[in-house]
Amino acid sequence: MTGGRTTTEQTDKGRLALIARWWRRALAYDGDERDTFRVIGKCTLAATLAWLVSYGALDARSPAFAPFSAVLIMQVTVYRSVVQSLRYVGAVVAGVAVQAALGFLAGPDLLTFVLVAGIALAIGRWHVLGVQGPQVATAAFFAFSTYTSASGDSQRLRALGEIVLLVLIGCAIGIAVNVLVAPPLRYRGAEYGIRSLAHTLNDLLADMYPTLREGVPDEDTTAGWRARAARTGEMIGQARWGLETAKESLHLNPRRVPRRYRGHPGFQGYESVLGALERTLYQVAALTRGLDWSREEEDEARGPFLQHYAAFLEASGAVAEVLTTLDETTLLPQAKRLDRLTDEAEARRDDVVEETRRRSLSLADPSVPYGILVTEATRLLEEFRYTSRVLLDVARDADRSSGESRR
Repeated sequence: MTGGRTTTEQTDKGRLALIARWWRRALAYDGDERDTFRVIGKCTLAATLAWLVSYGALDARSPAFAPFSAVLIMQVTVYRSVVQSLRYVGAVVAGVAVQAALGFLAGPDLLTFVLVAGIALAIGRWHVLGVQGPQVATAAFFAFSTYTSASGDSQRLRALGEIVLLVLIGCAIGIAVNVLVAPPLRYRGAEYGIRSLAHTLNDLLADMYPTLREGVPDEDTTAGWRARAARTGEMIGQARWGLETAKESLHLNPRRVPRRYRGHPGFQGYESVLGALERTLYQVAALTRGLDWSREEEDEARGPFLQHYAAFLEASGAVAEVLTTLDETTLLPQAKRLDRLTDEAEARRDDVVEETRRRSLSLADPSVPYGILVTEATRLLEEFRYTSRVLLDVARDADRSSGESRR
């Protein structure tokens, strides 16, 4: 019993520690935890205000429609909240209209319900309504229930109109709260995607260059590298989604104007960097295929060549490491550091090329990997150079714009 009680106490302490760490992160910096806290708080506020209006002020028969609607359209961006609220209102109006038309024509019987359900579900598949399509049937079912419980045509018509009114109230309150109370900006979503891809690239290069220093990697090792490079497709998609969400967060958002004067570089630079990182990961994948050559014949020149190549990959990893800490507030010094590290990587690439010349290694013979690896190193370096120049340009432009706004 004592041992069981001790284990339970340790589990409880562990849970409390996790909760405490969650709150510390939420209070310390603007991350996922603070976003979660902010969304919960805003949804609670919107639902409460909607309930007060629908139940306290209007004394509605079904006041829950308003807070439900307010929470439903509390989206990740203000623009998406507006778009989804329009679709949601359209879906509700369509569902109520179907019920009203059939109800007054055929009466509240089972056949009417079947017709209402079929028509509402068909309308719900209209692509214009998007994810709100199922709400057509939901609204129609609630409207049918309200219609059957009311007595008299005037009372039924009033009850159906009340549903639409409550949905409009809820959507209006939800949008107002989303706009006026800490409207969501997702600038950092673009940075997070770039950081994530850069971490993947840096980790892969960090595993590759120590192995190459020791000699020719075995087939299992190179196959593992290829598999890791191939798995980045999903991460690239997530990074692009984060960038698109960040760009969307500017639309209809009152916070977009003051933020610009803080020197934010905009999203064009981030989009260029993301594209360069995507191409870089493809180049690394091609590079790993180049390393997976036939091992039937050993070449004494491969060891020294691979040592120089490992130095190039190590320098490339240092470039990727800078991108893992990309931050709009320190973009200019980071861009300058990235440019210096790219120069170092270029020097290591030149050492690789010089090694092939010194040993007269064939760059055109497809049976040996030297030409392929030198080509992939050059392409990789070009992407790093492009990235450093893009960040330098946007950082300097943002710095000049910030200075002009202060004047």
